[in-house]
Amino acid sequence: MKKILIFLSIMIVGFAALAILNDYDTEQALEDNPYQKEDLNAATIEQLDDPNYKNIILPEQLKTQLENGESVTVYFYSPTCSWCEKMTPIAVSLAKELQIDLKLYNVLEFEEGWDDYDIEATPTIVHFENGKEVARTVGYDEEENLREWFEQFVLQN
Repeated sequence: MKKILIFLSIMIVGFAALAILNDYDTEQALEDNPYQKEDLNAATIEQLDDPNYKNIILPEQLKTQLENGESVTVYFYSPTCSWCEKMTPIAVSLAKELQIDLKLYNVLEFEEGWDDYDIEATPTIVHFENGKEVARTVGYDEEENLREWFEQFVLQN
């Protein structure tokens, strides 16, 4: 009986240590995160170190840019969207290649984006000129088609 109690005690201490380490890792990941929030969805936390998710735009930043009549291209995505997982590397690398400042808006963290920008599905890319929407592409697309869209709607304006 003593052996069982000792074994159970060791197991409980082990699980407690794992929980503490997990909380510590989460706190470290949340420090200086681009979302300026203390409570992030686990899927978002997993993407914090991914270089494809560095050019984040916050709702207030986007709103201000549009109110100021600026031009901006925004990629609306969700970390839990399987199509976004496939398209993000394509869209981000293509934007870099074409020297487009593609802003990423996380609709999982900032749900108001769905209504504020009439987002019906992710991924969605919207190009705004002078603060007004001029073009939109919805859903996953291959690199060739996305390149054509960027060239037609973003680079020509």
